[in-house]
Amino acid sequence: MSSTSLMPVFDGHNDVLLRLMRGKIQPEKAFLEGDNIGHLDWPRMKQGGMFGGFFAVYVPSEDMGIDVDALMTNEQYDVPLPPALALAASQKVTVHMSSILMRIERASKGEVKICRSAADIRECLDNGKLAAILHIEGAEGIDADLTMLDVLYEAGLRSIGPVWSRPNIFGHGVPFRYPSTPDTGPGLTDHGRELIKACNQLKIMIDLSHLNEKGFWDVAKLSDAPLVATHSNAYAVCEHSRNLTDKQLAAIRESRGMVGVNFATSFIRPDGQRSEDTPLEEMIRHMDHLIEHVGVDGVGFGSDFDGATIPAEIGDVRGLPRLVEAMRKHGYDEATLRKLCYENWINVLERTWGR
Repeated sequence: MSSTSLMPVFDGHNDVLLRLMRGKIQPEKAFLEGDNIGHLDWPRMKQGGMFGGFFAVYVPSEDMGIDVDALMTNEQYDVPLPPALALAASQKVTVHMSSILMRIERASKGEVKICRSAADIRECLDNGKLAAILHIEGAEGIDADLTMLDVLYEAGLRSIGPVWSRPNIFGHGVPFRYPSTPDTGPGLTDHGRELIKACNQLKIMIDLSHLNEKGFWDVAKLSDAPLVATHSNAYAVCEHSRNLTDKQLAAIRESRGMVGVNFATSFIRPDGQRSEDTPLEEMIRHMDHLIEHVGVDGVGFGSDFDGATIPAEIGDVRGLPRLVEAMRKHGYDEATLRKLCYENWINVLERTWGR
């Protein structure tokens, strides 16, 4: 397939910065020249048609000595959550990972742009550049006074998930639990409510993926922006705590928000198992359900590349055309495909950022 025939893709979530931080090759060199490790690098993104997305800054927890893969082979599982992280160490990692994206931009000689507006993303699409959004997944690196939020905003931060699954000073995430609804604990803290208000003022997108249900509804009440879950699926199809109920999807639709379909197999499969042997048809079932409940203008991709076990039929970012072709054969017309693959993300960001 030639590059001219590729459907452009803008994606709601990847963890390549974490992979690059842990790697043995200079991060900007590994990404820009390609290292064929994991799911993403710039040469492979071009082969797969992916011109941009949300680049997550995620502070990893220490190894708790738990075999998560073994736990998730059980018919039912509840992976213990790691404890909350210390601020100073989290800030150090947050700055380090943010700097990796900045160094990639600087070393790319104009091929990569950290985007601060929807116009920036459209300019990248038109000119064959990579459109990168600096995104926080779990705000452990942000202090209670939100001074770090100001610094990160000036550095280009335009999207934030208040929590990953572990608790922090802002709220509580969902555990990796199957079967389970997302109603797993208390909602936002007072600090969390202040964070939401500050993000609204700065026009930073708030990501609801990983928030539990009470936290979701707290954001829905407080926020004046579209409700967005960058990498979540439909609970009605897979009864995993990470997935969204129909009631949540109705609220997202009412706000003119967005859901990015997560490629992680444990959130796709009705049995909740982590297995590469997951047909693309299972993903498309989630897309159908999300389109029915959120609308065709509120659904896109949220791959979780470099952060999840994804279907073998996709493999890595170069497999995106196979997914697009499966969607085409399923009956999505070209206008719908353009919306799902990139237009919806650009439009919801414009509604959120105000430009």
